[in-house]
Amino acid sequence: MTMPQSPVLEFPEMLHGLTGAILRKVSTKGKEWAREYLTTGVFTQPRRMRQVLPGEVLIVHSGGDSNLIPQPRWRVHLFSDVFMYLDEGVPEQEYGRARDAFESFCLSTPWGALFHAVSPYPLRSAQRMARRLAALLRFWDVLQVPRYAFWFDREYTLDELVEDIYGMTLEAWCPGGAASVREHLALTVECMARASRADCMEAVLRVIPVLVRANADLQHREMLNDPDFLRERLDALRPDDFEDISSAYRFTVNGALYAWDRALGRQ
Repeated sequence: MTMPQSPVLEFPEMLHGLTGAILRKVSTKGKEWAREYLTTGVFTQPRRMRQVLPGEVLIVHSGGDSNLIPQPRWRVHLFSDVFMYLDEGVPEQEYGRARDAFESFCLSTPWGALFHAVSPYPLRSAQRMARRLAALLRFWDVLQVPRYAFWFDREYTLDELVEDIYGMTLEAWCPGGAASVREHLALTVECMARASRADCMEAVLRVIPVLVRANADLQHREMLNDPDFLRERLDALRPDDFEDISSAYRFTVNGALYAWDRALGRQ
């Protein structure tokens, strides 16, 4: 169930402050959530929330957190540590169910939808990424309130952030796109949600040439632009590995490209 949208944007208070203090609070909350899940089977919103003011900067990636002069900031990227404490607090056989339940809970909140869009965990399948990006779209208006730090010394609007992270992916799924980033994202979510394996294959094949051009240090560029070679490599992936690449998420596809490039160098 999606949390009712508020006219103001609120994030968990634990994500604001100095790095050390945030990590301690995230650790405590992760352990609390693990106990709550084992007792009730559900997760609930943190009691202490804090308003995000218009224009306030949310750091959503470690690359945007210089920390040269320690000062209290919104450090949303540090939420990632919660998964370690969640895993530690539940039996191993419950990992998968607990992770899925926690993600569903997070996607019902603006802060969780933002985190899972900016820092998606495996598997990054087309269907799972469609759910994550659909959640971001549900909170699009209220998430326009702040600005975002993804790379050092640059502040993004929400549109700019999504374009930076997903622009290549959006174009791979819906070439030509739409007039706005939001509309392009919505079209992509529709395509991803109903995509077959063949659809995913074509999206990945469309994004690869763009990534090869962007990564000047790839050594075997001719082979990495050869559709027959790429289809052969994609067909050879284990099911989970293909699922992880099937959304054409650029950072996952990059990982495959560099692995294939190294393998070609060993031949």
